[in-house]
Amino acid sequence: MADPRGILVLAEQVEGKLAGVSLELLGLGRRLAEVAGEPLLAALSGSEDQAQELVAAGAERVYLLDHPGLEQYLLETALPALEQLAREVQPRALLLGHTSTGRDLAPRLAVRLGVGLATDVASVTFDPDGGALVASKPVFGGLAISEQSGVGFPQLATIRPKSQEPAEARPDRTGEVVRFRPDLGQAPPRSRVVERVRERARARRLEDAEIVVSGGRGIGGPEGFRVLEALAEALGGVVGASRVAVDAGWVSSELQVGLTGKITSPKLYLAVGISGAMQHMAGCSNARTIVAINTDPEAPIFEKAHLGIVGDYRKVVPALVQACRELRQG
Repeated sequence: MADPRGILVLAEQVEGKLAGVSLELLGLGRRLAEVAGEPLLAALSGSEDQAQELVAAGAERVYLLDHPGLEQYLLETALPALEQLAREVQPRALLLGHTSTGRDLAPRLAVRLGVGLATDVASVTFDPDGGALVASKPVFGGLAISEQSGVGFPQLATIRPKSQEPAEARPDRTGEVVRFRPDLGQAPPRSRVVERVRERARARRLEDAEIVVSGGRGIGGPEGFRVLEALAEALGGVVGASRVAVDAGWVSSELQVGLTGKITSPKLYLAVGISGAMQHMAGCSNARTIVAINTDPEAPIFEKAHLGIVGDYRKVVPALVQACRELRQG
């Protein structure tokens, strides 16, 4: 790809509203574009109003993917559309969210374009000397940081949700909206969306929560999670769990945090009765603040925690609940 220029962000929309990860990608894209001295671009399969929202959030040009076959997300239509756009625009980098859509599209797009791909990235910097992006992410449960730089252009990366500061919208911003109609051929898609059934979800998703209170083996049983639920309610957070607690049947697998569970990026993560195994820390190492409560002062969790309390959670947690309630009332 000759003379690549611009940082292109693939925005997502859910049920007519821009997904939060789209603003996070624009926030990152703006910082990279300013360092590179290149424009910030966005692509969206959505409405004109949504395109204007992206402009207000900092996109200098929005490519509105205009085709009836893109009204519902299908890999077989979205992939060729994005490939054609990438070849037409020739951006330096293409950023996607590490979401179900991004994980579906990115590796296949990388193969079609013959370029490298960095996945589940937590931070990205720009190397002005080589004109390349350097993507970083924690590995081995946060014991090390992996830095990757892709081969070829555009450089592709999927960005971990909640790892970036979202772009701030400013109504006075101006930008260009360009309708891009991809060639998807005459043959109808081989698959179609028949029906969408909404899963009966919790009040808040674990992945989106700003405060998570997780319990592990040290909780001792399902009744201990009722104590954690009281703390989560007092803090305005949600309850999570380690794999040990899930495997023991104490809580649902939907609450599992870790390498084989949910990846969280909260502002506050309370690990109660959790030893701090590498597999669990992979799901919470991106938290801004980790507080550990454990009876074992030698537990590995204390090496990762920003704050630690050595004590029985049955005494510590109720005291925290009472303190939170008093602060709210006071």
